[in-house]
Amino acid sequence: MASLTHVCRIYLRLRSDVLSRTLFIANSRINNFTCERNRFNSTSTASDENENVSSNSPSLSPVISRTLAYLPAHKKVRQVWVENFNTVEEQKLGIIDLHPDVFGAQPRIDIIHENIEWQTKYKKVRYDHTKTRAEVAGGGRKPWPQKGLGRARHGSIRSPLWKGGGIAHGPRSPQTYFYMLPFYTRVYGLISCLSVKLAQDDLHIVDSLEIPTDEPKYIEDLVESRNWGPSVLIVDEMDIMPRNITAASDSIQHINLMPVYGLNVYSMLKHDTLVLTMAAVNRIEEKLLFQLNRPDYMKVTKKYMLNHCG
Repeated sequence: MASLTHVCRIYLRLRSDVLSRTLFIANSRINNFTCERNRFNSTSTASDENENVSSNSPSLSPVISRTLAYLPAHKKVRQVWVENFNTVEEQKLGIIDLHPDVFGAQPRIDIIHENIEWQTKYKKVRYDHTKTRAEVAGGGRKPWPQKGLGRARHGSIRSPLWKGGGIAHGPRSPQTYFYMLPFYTRVYGLISCLSVKLAQDDLHIVDSLEIPTDEPKYIEDLVESRNWGPSVLIVDEMDIMPRNITAASDSIQHINLMPVYGLNVYSMLKHDTLVLTMAAVNRIEEKLLFQLNRPDYMKVTKKYMLNHCG
């Protein structure tokens, strides 16, 4: 009994130590949480005051308001800075909202690959040509009699069995590799590429393409100062662009201009940086959102959905 009583006393003492230690840890955590909350409240109050003060200043970069059509309630809009193009030094003009269905979709690498294969093959033509036995000169008569000489029977020296004869099943020119990719495979290829460019921070939005000079040095300095990479694709809404940007980029092979109707997957992946104007963003979203929200959208795009039932 004495030993049992001693064991019970040791158990109760250990349990009281554990409880006291647990209460101490809990109290310390509560105190730390209270301090952090007070610090957060004071910081947020100070930031609100700074925002109120800075809102009155003209140097604030506001959010450029845009009406996004067909905006899903469960998706967050993507935001990106709008930059200037009339100075070499970068200036932030504001923040623009981008549609999540166009610039925030889950990239489909398989669809991007299909688009690249289609674009590289549809303009390929093979010109290597071989002649059949009907096109090779000579061989009009039988080389020797059918029987009596002990030799293999032949009817013409231009047979594919003979040296210098025709070629069986050889290449015939011109041979084209053209085929049409399904329409929505091309649509989802554009959406995937735009989403990848934005996720990799290789997509930039500018207000316009007006620059003060037509010197190529200006464009090269601008690209170098903003770290836009060696090759840049600049996209505007129309194919008639300002004269200065056209003349300045005409002699630079790694900086190209393109209208919205010519935007494609191969060109976006070929260039390191994609630069869109505000007008180009509006036109791209308009065209792609129309195809994504047409009445028969679910029927024609069912096979492109990820994790779909059926």
